[in-house]
Amino acid sequence: MTSTAEPTAGSSGSLGPVLWRVSARDDTGPIVLPALRSSWAPLAKQSVVAALIVAAAVSSTLVPFLVVTDARWMWTGVALALVGLLAAGVMARWPAANRAELLIPALDFVAVGLLRFGTGDSRSVFLAIVVLPVIWIAAWPGRRHIVYPLVGTCVTLLTSFVLEPANPALSELVRLVFAVVVYGATASVTNELARQAGLQLDDAQRRRRIAEGEIDRAALVQQSLLPSGAASLPPSVRAVGTCIPARSVGGDFYDWYPTVGGAAFTLGDVMGKGVGAGMIAAAVRSVIRSAVDETDPAVAVRRAAAGLATGASDRFSGQFTTCFHVRIDDDGTARWVDAGHGLTFLRTVDGSVRALRSEHLPIGVGSDWSSETVHLQAGDVVVSISDGVLDLFGGDLDALDRFEAWVAERDEPAALVDGIAELAGRGDHPDDVTVLCVGYGG
Repeated sequence: MTSTAEPTAGSSGSLGPVLWRVSARDDTGPIVLPALRSSWAPLAKQSVVAALIVAAAVSSTLVPFLVVTDARWMWTGVALALVGLLAAGVMARWPAANRAELLIPALDFVAVGLLRFGTGDSRSVFLAIVVLPVIWIAAWPGRRHIVYPLVGTCVTLLTSFVLEPANPALSELVRLVFAVVVYGATASVTNELARQAGLQLDDAQRRRRIAEGEIDRAALVQQSLLPSGAASLPPSVRAVGTCIPARSVGGDFYDWYPTVGGAAFTLGDVMGKGVGAGMIAAAVRSVIRSAVDETDPAVAVRRAAAGLATGASDRFSGQFTTCFHVRIDDDGTARWVDAGHGLTFLRTVDGSVRALRSEHLPIGVGSDWSSETVHLQAGDVVVSISDGVLDLFGGDLDALDRFEAWVAERDEPAALVDGIAELAGRGDHPDDVTVLCVGYGG
């Protein structure tokens, strides 16, 4: 799910707060229905059976040392296999006809029996083809699908006695009984393996549903942490933002809240994606918010680092969070701290764009941060983005320059955010896309 906070309406005047709503869309990709996948299965299976039967008949006709005792019945078996192939094609075209799928391997048992009779009966080398319809039926769930292949194998072996009644020798009867036992064992093993595979698939699907449910709940929690409205902000600022995770739950976040004499704004980017990154993002947001009474934004970052610290092994864990945090007073004084983020820009009212970055390290890597101050003029806009936004501008070394030029052409926070959301919606993006824009004054 992708959560996007979208501006819906503003209060009267250009300095009024922007209201928000949260929308969602499903990014899990197209769902392939089982019926759509299985509708071609009979055609694929029967193509193999028919090809072998046709090859057997043609080989018997052309190869001198292969016997053809009754060409009429041999080619009748080929015709039956082709009829089965035609029926499989109908099932591929109309999936509803798949209910009669087992009639095709049943037809194959007769076809193999006729092929066997027409190519020398007990001397025929093509009896092994019968294993294909045996496996076809036995792979269906239910123990009764062991009995059906046994009956089909008996039909194959007894076809010659129906077409040419005779008293078989005792050795021939033993051979036929042994063949039935072997193919029956094949059906039993196939059925059991299919049953075990089905149980494993059911268990995997159950686990997946549980995991998806947990991820959906985590996504809802993360959405609830995004600002739901700007009504509490002072009229001197306008805040607009959007967060589009690459997965259901992402590691990016943005936030704002009122302070004494102004408001505070944050954009963070946790290394990685998924539920783990989302949990760290929620923790960083909460700790930074707890420093609402501190006038120095660097204090909030220090608290976040202390709150996430778990011991001396932190520096080796590889987990870190880049963050930009700014407090803007009503008079335009903006005190900001950059914890290894480096993707925040000030677009001035005259259209120039400059970066607000420092040499401080990210949370989880660095140990000390200090704040800097910039004085905003009416019409200035602070734009902070995650690195996923740069992917929308090519993702190469020149992406940053292209983004700055793009920002210079837009003087309204809403236009900047809407433009980023439009670019992200044009296709897949490998990383979370988050942007926070704060306009000061008119």
